[in-house]
Amino acid sequence: MAWNEPGNGGNKDRDPWQNNNKDQGPPDLDDMFKKLSGKFGGMFGGKGGGNDVSTFGISIVVIIGLLIWGVSGFYTIKEAERGVVLRFGGYHETVLPGLHWNPKFIDEVIPVDVNSIRSLRGKGSMLTADENVVLVEMDVQYKVANPQQYLFSVTNADDSLSQALDSALRYVVGHTRMDSVLTTGRDAVRRDTWNKLEEITTPYNMGLEVIDVNFLPARPPVEVKDAFDDAIAAQEDEERFIREAEAYEREKEPTARGQVKRIEQEAIAYKEQVTLQAQGEVARFEALLPQYRAAPEVTRERLYIETMQEVLGSTSKVLMDGNGSNSMMYLPLDKLVEGAKSSAKGASNASSNSSPLSRDVGSTYNTDITINDQPVRSTRLRSGRE
Repeated sequence: MAWNEPGNGGNKDRDPWQNNNKDQGPPDLDDMFKKLSGKFGGMFGGKGGGNDVSTFGISIVVIIGLLIWGVSGFYTIKEAERGVVLRFGGYHETVLPGLHWNPKFIDEVIPVDVNSIRSLRGKGSMLTADENVVLVEMDVQYKVANPQQYLFSVTNADDSLSQALDSALRYVVGHTRMDSVLTTGRDAVRRDTWNKLEEITTPYNMGLEVIDVNFLPARPPVEVKDAFDDAIAAQEDEERFIREAEAYEREKEPTARGQVKRIEQEAIAYKEQVTLQAQGEVARFEALLPQYRAAPEVTRERLYIETMQEVLGSTSKVLMDGNGSNSMMYLPLDKLVEGAKSSAKGASNASSNSSPLSRDVGSTYNTDITINDQPVRSTRLRSGRE
């Protein structure tokens, strides 16, 4: 039997809330919450009543707040980051990547990227050592090496590094001539600026590590740019000429050394040749000495004939018989000149290959040699050996 049917246990028209009101209206929510709070208040040791309602509400709020507080304490540090944990505003620890938990409102976690390469650029108009103004620009690549020092050693580590870069760059440029800054000394400026930058930043312990320093091309002021462009072009031409001269030197030096070596070898060969010839002449005279002692007159005449043959054989000659004819004769001077040249050449070649008793002669004319008005020898002087 339904609870709201007539005759239900003698309690007709009674609902579960014991509402005796005959009209079936909605239940009173206030009464319902009071009854529920009373039951739960009894469970927590309360005695019911209004105070029980407030105690139960506070308990629920506290439990929910603790749950929210506990869940909100979980956090994640990325792979490229390190987490700097602050407890009550002071440094507590540095945590590695992964899932972590910290008490909310007690600890604060600041993630710091330690893997990314950061870039910083410094530039400006600076005075060089030779009192010239130049526009310089430098790019610095760096990363965070110590998260704690990066956050707490200085107010702003990135800004401090920027100021240190400007100071180091001005110091180095101020001690360098403008020609070096613009052209040949750029590597030295880069290296010196890097060293000076590390010298400035090391005492501050900013937790930064400089990876690379790139010195960008410097420029003169716009007002004098054309003049400096001409000066730079002249310096480049100078370097080009020097390189060409060095290449020419590398090309010619081996050839010159070869020529020197060849001349030295020729000199040594000539020395040996002259020495051997001198020794041969000595041996010749030593061989003739016994013959001369045995027959001085014959040997003397023989030497005289050989000597005259050698002397006359290297010259062009024309023999004329002046007795019995007064006619004019035609002398072929051009042939004589050519014959003299060929004879001289033949004599020079033959002198090196002649024996003591035989010589090369070169001529195209006949001659008769007489000694003491007696014909001794009639020969035809020609090119070759007799």
